Amino acid sequence: MTPLPGAEAVLRRALAARAFSAVTAEVGRGGSLIWTYAAGQTGFDAAAVLVSNHTVFDLASLTKVLATTTLALDLVNHGVLDLSRRVQDYLPQWSGSDRDTVTVRDLLEHSSGLPAYRDYFRSNSGRREFIAAIAAEPLEYAPRTRSTYSDLGFIVLGFIVSDVGGAPLDEQFSRFRARERLTAPLAYLPPPDWRLQTAFTEEDPWRGRVLQGEVHDENAAALGGVAAHAGLFGTAGAVGEIARWWLTHRDTANARDFLSRSRAPGSSRALGWDTMLPTSSCGVRLSTRAFGHTGFTGTSLWIDPERDLYIVLLTNRVHPTRANNRIQDVRRDFHDAVVADFDTQAF
Repeated sequence: MTPLPGAEAVLRRALAARAFSAVTAEVGRGGSLIWTYAAGQTGFDAAAVLVSNHTVFDLASLTKVLATTTLALDLVNHGVLDLSRRVQDYLPQWSGSDRDTVTVRDLLEHSSGLPAYRDYFRSNSGRREFIAAIAAEPLEYAPRTRSTYSDLGFIVLGFIVSDVGGAPLDEQFSRFRARERLTAPLAYLPPPDWRLQTAFTEEDPWRGRVLQGEVHDENAAALGGVAAHAGLFGTAGAVGEIARWWLTHRDTANARDFLSRSRAPGSSRALGWDTMLPTSSCGVRLSTRAFGHTGFTGTSLWIDPERDLYIVLLTNRVHPTRANNRIQDVRRDFHDAVVADFDTQAF
């Protein structure tokens, strides 16, 4: 294993500053593992256990790219999902003159016009109620005129992927991983025997308890724990497996399309993924071809095809409260340190 002293120092300082109680990280290339790191405890109280490379994290919005975007690409590859088709062609409930031109591609690019978020969980549960609520939600802007990162758009996308793929997202994703021989721990609805090794998240007022092993995102919880925008749990090694899959498949025609930046004015989004900007969560040292994503609980994955490099960072920064925002600077400093360390090594 190659030492990355600068990256390790950033995480040590962040842990000491209580930016999170638990952290794991993995850095690798398309065909090899370079570095892993694990430190802290699963929580700040006496019930916590020491973190290891086997610690499981609530991956939050990394679900959007690890599961939903990957499944969408797989369905496109198999010729059963057409990104240019209207959402209404797949979901008849999606109707109205303001949204009849919205396509599947618009949902992936976060350019559908839907707002970022609504707390539907307070009065809705299950697919039928969620699609009715989102279909009735006024659009904030005309489709494709700009981009607003939207959980709601991905929830709708997930319903389409489920229907086109002929099975719920968790079943499709399990089948995909089995086919691709991806075996590290990564799943919706984590089994009970993962619980002790799972990092705590927030003390949740809606559910009245500190969460461990149940999805932090309230809308995902109201959808039964399986959703397109959040719900996955896994280890840094499992996220690294998906990163290596994208690195090795990035040059296929459809994957290149997924990794191309949106034409929506001012957007940094590709299909599902975000792309590198100087203001990105990945700092300033990755190449302009880098793509990645973050998760609200304190997780991130960035992939740099130019360097054949991926960087996984998993934390529980929302423990015990989401008001803790120290992760913002930590992410940028960590990625810059990884690249600085990486560029001084001979690989």
